[in-house]
Amino acid sequence: MRETDNEILYSIPPNYTDSGKIFGGMIAPRNLVEAILLVLALGFIEFKLIPMSETVRIIVMALTLLPLFMVALIGIDGDSLLQRLKHVFKFMFNKKKLKRKEGKLS
Repeated sequence: MRETDNEILYSIPPNYTDSGKIFGGMIAPRNLVEAILLVLALGFIEFKLIPMSETVRIIVMALTLLPLFMVALIGIDGDSLLQRLKHVFKFMFNKKKLKRKEGKLS
């Protein structure tokens, strides 16, 4: 009998690192707070600026704010919206410019 036959293997469940999340590991608290603040701010602006009846306001808010809320909850590639915005601005302002010298890129 080999020594490796006595080894006990344990599989790590996929939700092992989801301990700090809400709704069973689906939503990060940061994403939830960002989504609520974003929807409240834009909802207040829409409610005050749309010069129509309240029914039309509610329909427009439902069509614009619910998808925005869902995107903010999910995030983009595991980042929240503010983290993604920070990455975009960091890339925009820190990208390198290639110059051509003697037929070669440097």
